[in-house]
Amino acid sequence: MNIGEAAKISGVSTKMIRHYESIGLLPQASRTDAGYRQYGENDLRTLQFIRRSRDLGFSLEEIQGLLNLWQDRTRSSREVKALAQQHLDFLDRKLAELQSMKKALAHLVRCCHGDERPDCPILENLSGESG
Repeated sequence: MNIGEAAKISGVSTKMIRHYESIGLLPQASRTDAGYRQYGENDLRTLQFIRRSRDLGFSLEEIQGLLNLWQDRTRSSREVKALAQQHLDFLDRKLAELQSMKKALAHLVRCCHGDERPDCPILENLSGESG
């Protein structure tokens, strides 16, 4: 299949397919005599693997590690679980940071009168004027 078909089926844009090839995440596609990229079922499965990994928030470096494990039939699931647990721990930290930011912003929004007066605790906080 050509790159457009591979993109449509995998859910990965043609631009990202080219990018994944350029960084070695996806093997270089074979080419037709006219120079067009051609993709097979293995390429499609790899693209879907990458897309689902990205959907879970894995970095490109983490995806490379997951791909290596996926392609290594002698791997232990312990290695896969450790990588996934590491990412889960990162997501937990990120979620805590986002919840903290939300709490702080919600407090500022509650403190702002939102009326015709020029004083605004939100802007004061952002500028460092508040204590």
